[in-house]
Amino acid sequence: MIEPGLTGGRLDGIGVYTSALLRHLPRAGCAIQPYSWPRPGSKGAGIGVGRPMPQSFEKASLVDLATPGMHRVHMPVDLFHVTDYRVVRMDCPVVATLHDALPIKYPEWCNPRLRSLKNWLQRKAAAKADHVIALSQFAIAELVECFGVDERRVSVVPCGVDDEWLQAPEPGAVAATLAAHGLAPGYFLTVGTLQPRKNVGRLLEAWRLLPDAVRAERALVIVGARGWRCEELVARIEAAIAAGENVVWLDCLTDGQALRHIYAGAGVFVFPSLYEGFGIPVVEAFASNVPVVSSNASSLPEVTRGAALDVDPLDTGALRDAMLALARDGAERTRCIALGRARAEQLTWQATARLSAEVYRAVLSQQA
Repeated sequence: MIEPGLTGGRLDGIGVYTSALLRHLPRAGCAIQPYSWPRPGSKGAGIGVGRPMPQSFEKASLVDLATPGMHRVHMPVDLFHVTDYRVVRMDCPVVATLHDALPIKYPEWCNPRLRSLKNWLQRKAAAKADHVIALSQFAIAELVECFGVDERRVSVVPCGVDDEWLQAPEPGAVAATLAAHGLAPGYFLTVGTLQPRKNVGRLLEAWRLLPDAVRAERALVIVGARGWRCEELVARIEAAIAAGENVVWLDCLTDGQALRHIYAGAGVFVFPSLYEGFGIPVVEAFASNVPVVSSNASSLPEVTRGAALDVDPLDTGALRDAMLALARDGAERTRCIALGRARAEQLTWQATARLSAEVYRAVLSQQA
């Protein structure tokens, strides 16, 4: 049995990834001990599930910098898997998942608060891991360029969905969720935190370019909380709603079953993101038997593998045309749904856990 410790943060993309590993790694032959970094000044209280780390990340990093190569945090595990960027030297092998290089490559899309310090710490952290997990082949080149990671110590382990996503939810439950939010089935759906790289503003423009009859029949449903630099977008969404446009914004949807129901009620899923290390919502849509319009940028073509209509996310006309095709062309809808379903069956969290366990075993065998 491999006994890895894991750390992770709140339930954002990294939190979803960490939670999935905690659930599925035991079936891959791993005994898990979850840990959380304590907040500075919290006297050891963790910020999530599991045991608190012996000290805060900030303190461990300062000690590490003051005594380079000398100090190692003691951890009573065979191997430690860090699922975010907060890596310190430990007295056991360390595997780190580096989700993307967004803060370094595109700082204008990120919160500037302490960004230079955080980027510097992330570069240092990447060098401390014995092995790195990337979520896509695309991400490897980014990590090599921005973090200086040795490509020879990187393994690709894709994200996925839980098996329940591959099972159709109960129709009555779907209908009840849609009714609770005032939704009629068949809408255009996008899911993701409102921030510049998600490109929701261009999606709104593309939806407005659709024929009046299509917009009347198919709402644009946006699921996502406020993120960084979203003030202008929020104002545009709220103005559209106030003007009576067929736009719905669900900014507080946190229940996992309700999210599944919202996917199940969609007619077309649209994901025009400018940058993704992976793009879990695309796989969720595939698993929900919803045809997908996806950006052709960053890692997304690697995720879709031809199962979506991949378009230039900067071209609102192309977005509109693809949305219209999947709304009106029955043959194209059927093709995309079938290919998407097959792709989702390849991308499950159980497969992620199995491949992660293989990485652990390879690292431990090299340390022996």
